[in-house]
Amino acid sequence: MILEILTPEKKLFSGEVYGVQLPGIDGLFEVLNKHAPLVSALGKGNLKVLKDKSSFENYSIQSGFVEVLNNKATVLVEGATLV
Repeated sequence: MILEILTPEKKLFSGEVYGVQLPGIDGLFEVLNKHAPLVSALGKGNLKVLKDKSSFENYSIQSGFVEVLNNKATVLVEGATLV
């Protein structure tokens, strides 16, 4: 699936990934390949980009939103830093 992580200032990540773990308002959740369409609010926390089954990147994010549609996840956040 395609993942994009966007802030008001710049695009932090764009590419093909295995999945992504996100800090939802009510707890962590994971989006994998061919996930059903979804829009969700995100809380402050750790976003884990699962590049494949054995490698990942972590971002510390502020609040935001995620939209999943047509095998693409778009994450819009106020701020994020690579950890």
